[in-house]
Amino acid sequence: MQSGKLATTIEITSQKRPDLWTAARKSLERRLDNGGAYTGWSRAWAIGLFARLHAGDRAWDSMTLLMEHRTGPNLFDSHPDRKGSIFQIDGNFGTTAAIAELLLQSHEKEIALLPALPTAWPNGSVQGLRARGGLEVDLTWNDGKLIHAELLALRDGHHTVRIPSGRKLVEGNHRPRLQQPLSSETAKSLFSLTCKQGRRYCFNFENA
Repeated sequence: MQSGKLATTIEITSQKRPDLWTAARKSLERRLDNGGAYTGWSRAWAIGLFARLHAGDRAWDSMTLLMEHRTGPNLFDSHPDRKGSIFQIDGNFGTTAAIAELLLQSHEKEIALLPALPTAWPNGSVQGLRARGGLEVDLTWNDGKLIHAELLALRDGHHTVRIPSGRKLVEGNHRPRLQQPLSSETAKSLFSLTCKQGRRYCFNFENA
């Protein structure tokens, strides 16, 4: 990265640098296994990092520890202090952002649906998540599997969508129709579509 400029791309992803991706996860796991993430804000970071690493169950483990040890009865995040504990909002904001990352990610010009769903959430739905590029996303899953998605276009745009491994798209009845899958290697996990502002696009999924 050049001095004075912010990085515009993510350098470590499972597709781009799987070696560094694996190393990053091992580094994080080793740190936590040896007493890391003691405070609420650092535990929220751990949840978010595991979400980005597509490690939903490890994220859930950290979320459970956060709720048990760093969350008050009023759901405020608590930070250890010499006189007891104090409220620190970092854990609240960080954890809610991480929960969204477990269910939807949009970076590197892809929108990933349920990229890191914990097994502790076998059935559920979410409405109103926002993806980069101007999409509002609703998702429904059952038995840990994505079954339905609705994409509301907040502006015109072209999007590439990644669906969970082991699932395939059953085309919805909304226009425009899906374009050809990006490549034969990714046909089962990626599709692209062009959206018009104000339109809602609905899709169902089944086992691949």
